[in-house]
Parts: sequence; C-alpha cells; structure tokens
Amino acid sequence: MARTATRIQAILAQVAIALVIIFALVGLVLHGFSAEVRERIFTSIAERPGGPMTFRFILQPVMAAVMAAIDGIRDARTGTPPYFWSLLTGTTERVDRIYDGVIATSRVILLGLGMDIAYQLIEFKTFYPGEAAIVAVLLAFIPYLLLRGPFARLALIWGVGKTTAAPKDKRS
Repeated sequence: MARTATRIQAILAQVAIALVIIFALVGLVLHGFSAEVRERIFTSIAERPGGPMTFRFILQPVMAAVMAAIDGIRDARTGTPPYFWSLLTGTTERVDRIYDGVIATSRVILLGLGMDIAYQLIEFKTFYPGEAAIVAVLLAFIPYLLLRGPFARLALIWGVGKTTAAPKDKRS
C-alpha cells in the first residue's frame, strides 16, 4: 500500500516524473542514440565525479539513502515486503510501490536535475537533457531502490518491526 502523499508531495512527484521523461525524450530527439552519443554519455558521466560540483555525487546518494532508511524502517514496522523484491514479484502493488519511491525521492531527483543542468552549462557550455535525466535517476532513485529493502531488514534485526510480548504478570 502506497503512503498517503500530501498534495505538495504528489505534485513534486509528478513534476519529477514529467521532467525525467521530457528530458529523456528531448535528448533522444535532439541527439539520437547513436554509438557516438552513447560513448559521449558514458565518457561524460564517468568523468563527472572528478570535475566541478563533485559534492553532488555524495550528496544525492546520501539523501536517497536517508529516504530509503526512513521508508525501510516504516516497512519493517508495517510488515511490508522488501521494496525491490516486491517490485520484481508483486504484480498488484507494483505501481503503488514505485509511486511511493518516487514520492520519497522526488525532491532529490529535482535537485539532481537542477545541479546537472548547472554542471553542464558550466562545464560544457551546452545542455544535454538526456544526460541530466540519466544522472538524476542514477544518483537519486537507484540508491533508494537498492537500499530500502536492506534498511528494512536491518530494522527487523534490530527489533524495530517486531511486536514485543506483553510483560509477564508479577504476582507474589
């Protein structure tokens, strides 16, 4: 079951999804997906951690990990199945679970898009919208996707999700 999102959270999630899709489509229309473009994307993304604004390669995954920890603990408390596994196997709740993840990471995705636009304009003096979409998803949603389940398991190990037995009656 998906979390109940506030109106603002739902709008941010919709904006994040729309921008990623629009950027990816515009990137395909403007630049195509030839071998040359794929090589430029791979080379560009591989070189970014050593260039300006390197802090975002730490900031975005850390923010995504924090959101994954919060949601993983919530999953442990509610007894929800592991996030990534339920996306792969659970057909009935898949869309709700994906939406839940997008709601949690929408601010991180939007921040990533903004930071990548700034990076590209500073470094390349141009804008490749497809690359911005790829980087935002790689740095924000993928870490969340991979970490939410393990955080839920850790919470269960630490006893967060387990119900405690009622204390025994002390009668003398």
